[in-house]
Amino acid sequence: MRPQTKHAAPPAGDICRLSAVELTDAIRQRKLSVREMVTAFLDRIETVNPLVNAIVSLRDRSDILREADTADARPDRAGALFGLPIAVKDLAMTRGLRTSFGSPIFADFVPQEDDFFVERMRKAGAIIIGKTNVPEFGLGSNTYNPVFGPTLNAFDPDLSAGGSSGGAAVALALDMVPVADGSDFGGSLRNPAAWNNVYGFRPSQGLVPGGPDVEAFHAQMGVDGPMGRNVGDMALLLDVQAGYHPHAPLSYEKQGSFLEGLRMPAKGGRVAWLGDLGGHLPMEPGILELCQAALERFEEASFKAEALVPDFDFEALWQAFVTLRQASSGCALKVHYDDPARRALLKPEAVWEVENAQLLMAPQIRAASVVRTSWHRALLSLFDRFELIALPTAQVFPFDAGTHWPREIAGRPMDSYHRWMQVSALATMGGCPAVNVPVGFDAKGRPMGMQLIGRPRGDMAVLKAAAAYEATLPWPPGA
Repeated sequence: MRPQTKHAAPPAGDICRLSAVELTDAIRQRKLSVREMVTAFLDRIETVNPLVNAIVSLRDRSDILREADTADARPDRAGALFGLPIAVKDLAMTRGLRTSFGSPIFADFVPQEDDFFVERMRKAGAIIIGKTNVPEFGLGSNTYNPVFGPTLNAFDPDLSAGGSSGGAAVALALDMVPVADGSDFGGSLRNPAAWNNVYGFRPSQGLVPGGPDVEAFHAQMGVDGPMGRNVGDMALLLDVQAGYHPHAPLSYEKQGSFLEGLRMPAKGGRVAWLGDLGGHLPMEPGILELCQAALERFEEASFKAEALVPDFDFEALWQAFVTLRQASSGCALKVHYDDPARRALLKPEAVWEVENAQLLMAPQIRAASVVRTSWHRALLSLFDRFELIALPTAQVFPFDAGTHWPREIAGRPMDSYHRWMQVSALATMGGCPAVNVPVGFDAKGRPMGMQLIGRPRGDMAVLKAAAAYEATLPWPPGA
């Protein structure tokens, strides 16, 4: 069950507490109208959002309700997300709705097209009601920006929500949306999910098509994916997001429905518990213990963990991650850096990425890619022996919302704005599917999560394992 929070809980049986799967079933069976459902969520947003600032650029209520009435008038009620009110992460383009990327440079930008997965959500019947807050350009696992301000943790508004999908995680945790999208380069789907006691799924590289974008081949480490209060809701959204798109050359077709696939339970298996990589990763006290207790519960679902530290140079892996991120994100931001007026509006972390990207030489980028390839091969060897790899989702518990990023962990200094999230780079560098599952709370009531990582393109197996884990929790789904 949930610990006491500083926010009012919804009444028992409230519409907003129903899962996304339950809501779509109720709408199809006409047990609930779209207007009733949308009104309940808008009322919830009106009450709760001013306390946490998770949803931004909220559309006018009358316009949203007109769209709900139009949906109610449709006789077929077709579409996997039919009628669901969804707020899209503010890093994704939304046709006709402001998309700021958390940057004053784009404070008034209104795109004329959707990102591919947003277009698919609309076609599946979702009603886009607004956006969810992000850090500027998604840089850093702490959601604040000069356009909308900070998003506060769902369980303690003095603490960070995580990021970059911080607005999405908090909106989910406080029942302001039934399901949410996120994106993940260095843990942006996983970290905020862990810090707000919900689920976040980073799909295999290419499962969810990225774009439209000016560059479709090189920028492959960041992916879009689903977040939910339970695993089934994530599968529902992933079914809509996933699949080949002709304008996303690295995308590929999905093999069947993820939601339907959950009907066949996981069989269990061996889990490689990497912990803190034999002391390589500094961890705030209490994190490893929560994860180890979760792994003990996981044994109820026939998943048995074995402690293991792979024989790999993890510092070289991190430096390769930094290089490839600079070559991707840093180069993409250079167009703003090159304009003095726009450069003055960039956060220091963005400037750091650009300036370091400009120092890179082609041999350095190739060398980083070679390290990444070696890690991919090491992972494949691990997956010959284990069904899953498990690590903590974060190296620190949620910290004060006014702190930009931790300068040290357990007495060890952090040398960059993202070094404290090094634990998330392992799945990213392997192109692997990874899900955050909640593991509970420390004595101060701060949430934490654990990553379950599967073999590349083994997304269905990871979701099944997450569902098996979810069934072992001492609190109900989404609680």
